Amino acid sequence: MQQFGIIPEAHGIEFSGIQNAATVKWNLAPAALIEEAIINQEGTLTDTGALMCDTGKFTGRSPKDRFIVQDEVSSPHIWWNDINLPFEEEQFDRLHQKMIDHLAGKKIYARDAYAGADKTYRLNLRVINTQAWHNLFCYNMFLRPESYKLKDFKPNFTILCVPEFEADPKTDGTRSKNFAIINLKKRTILIGGTAYAGEMKKGIFSVLNYLLPVQENVLSMHCSANMGLQKKDTAIFFGLSGTGKTTLSADPNRDLIGDDEHGWTASNVFNFEGGCYAKVIDLKEKNEPDIFRAIKFGSIVENTRYFDHTREVDYENVSVTENTRAAYPIHHIHNAATPSIGGIPRNIFFLTCDAFGVIPPISKMSKGQAMYHFISGYTAKVAGTEAGVTEPQTVFSACFGAPFLPLHPTKYAEMLGKKMEENEVNVWLINTGWTGGPYGIGSRMKLKYTRAMISAALNGTLDNVGYRTHSIYGVEIPMTCPEVPSELLSPRETWKDDKGYYAKANDLAYKFIENFKKFEEYANDEIMSGQPTPNLTHQ
Repeated sequence: MQQFGIIPEAHGIEFSGIQNAATVKWNLAPAALIEEAIINQEGTLTDTGALMCDTGKFTGRSPKDRFIVQDEVSSPHIWWNDINLPFEEEQFDRLHQKMIDHLAGKKIYARDAYAGADKTYRLNLRVINTQAWHNLFCYNMFLRPESYKLKDFKPNFTILCVPEFEADPKTDGTRSKNFAIINLKKRTILIGGTAYAGEMKKGIFSVLNYLLPVQENVLSMHCSANMGLQKKDTAIFFGLSGTGKTTLSADPNRDLIGDDEHGWTASNVFNFEGGCYAKVIDLKEKNEPDIFRAIKFGSIVENTRYFDHTREVDYENVSVTENTRAAYPIHHIHNAATPSIGGIPRNIFFLTCDAFGVIPPISKMSKGQAMYHFISGYTAKVAGTEAGVTEPQTVFSACFGAPFLPLHPTKYAEMLGKKMEENEVNVWLINTGWTGGPYGIGSRMKLKYTRAMISAALNGTLDNVGYRTHSIYGVEIPMTCPEVPSELLSPRETWKDDKGYYAKANDLAYKFIENFKKFEEYANDEIMSGQPTPNLTHQ
């Protein structure tokens, strides 16, 4: 076996169970991995120097093919459901050995990395890949140890990602040929049959969503975070796709802590990652200058296409998928915090794109309301966002990250409520969606107004204004906000039809209630106090 690069002296490839690979290339620098990827015909260079690669058949995660091994470690804690699918220990062991046997005589890429900017809670990761660009993806997305630490590196979680290896569902216990299987006891993730790189990133996020709350009493969160340049006040942004999470957290006047995954300890908020994995559909420099300029040498773009006869990326081209992505190290963002750690948050923002036009553009929530809306994780899809969507549809994703939650959502919500109480945190519900009517009648809330409302919350201006209570959702709506027309603050006042407004508002409230039925058994009274109350007098 030939080995090149910075090789761990005591815990090398044999420590990870691999004996017969032909060549192991350890901890290669981005330039070397890009060379390898091009030699292997895995990708091409764009005109900005980024590496363009395709993920093949799978252009996103495959949630029905993601499993967690059911054993004495996982069983007492995991919320087993159609997201957390159980897998047998014996089947895992057999599949693991088959993957290792498959690597005999092959060239592999090994990388040692960290997950977690806070040293107290970080994981030492080892990633083993058969594709160079996947190893570059992990260089970008995870935290990079100093080179002198790699000689003595000892992993405590391993990812084995072999896209060309396919399972046999009849004998291996999988649903399909592709799979992603987490073993919490053996601290290993197996990924095969898919080249979608995000499976590695989200696999580790799922692991941390288990380990941190269960073993460390740390709240893990699917959110972005930033902090003020002077006061260093930390803010957290939760939101599903299309709500503006990346745009609103990328503030030139604030340092970016991270854009996707964080932990909240007794003393700080820390980024799990060392990079960003941003959607790039319709990307334009004038709209998203930080992301656009971050896509340079060392970055990766996935499933994009060039303009004809050029190496310029056509970000409007969705011929492969609408889920086009870029992966780049966080230091490609000019105002990234170093290290990626902030203090205790003073403000939390729940972002929703309400296509029904009934949620206030900004409102303040009580502890119970915050826990209820956190578990609900509401937004809406509008026509044109994906195939088959012809009118607004409600979307609920628990804790704004349901596919990655091994524990019951109420566990995370209760931790959030406790931290709100201990730290006197303000929680704001922000509607970046429609005002003056639903989609098709009203208009989208202007970004400048949303930014002004968030700025007013961050700088304390909204601490000194009057509030009114929403008759259905119970949240507190500020009477005034600098640089925002007062009539915009009350959604009912922006409608020309009171009856129509209350009909839509009640309809959405019933959708909240129906969605929450599956959580009621585990939710305490304070959480249930946050549930909306339909206003029957206006029906």
